[in-house]
Amino acid sequence: QVLPIESGGGLVQPGGSLRLACAFAGRIFRDFGLGWFRQSPGKEREFVSAISRSDDVTYYAESVKGRFSISRDGAKNTMYLQMNSLKPEDTAVYYCAADVVSGARWASQRRNDYNYWGQGIQVTVSS
Repeated sequence: QVLPIESGGGLVQPGGSLRLACAFAGRIFRDFGLGWFRQSPGKEREFVSAISRSDDVTYYAESVKGRFSISRDGAKNTMYLQMNSLKPEDTAVYYCAADVVSGARWASQRRNDYNYWGQGIQVTVSS
């Protein structure tokens, strides 16, 4: 059983920064392709970022390029999302996602490609 657990959310002013973390238990971390998604009230869950097992393939939504950075730490079984220059439109519940993949360079922007999801964590950007 895969149990992703998010942390690091909260309230931040526009222009501020937060770092989200997603810790994994229950399976070998290096087997996972990983991603972050977010969902605002009344909207569908949308892609934010993804990273491959090999750590050298990353994708970002256009809305966060240049401001967000995804990474993973095999020693800590944890994925991170560093969010800088936050905007009110970044306000959402953020979810980490994972799937067991064979390809080292697999990374996906599609929600349906992930079978394991965290419970979600609130990020609010407001003055």
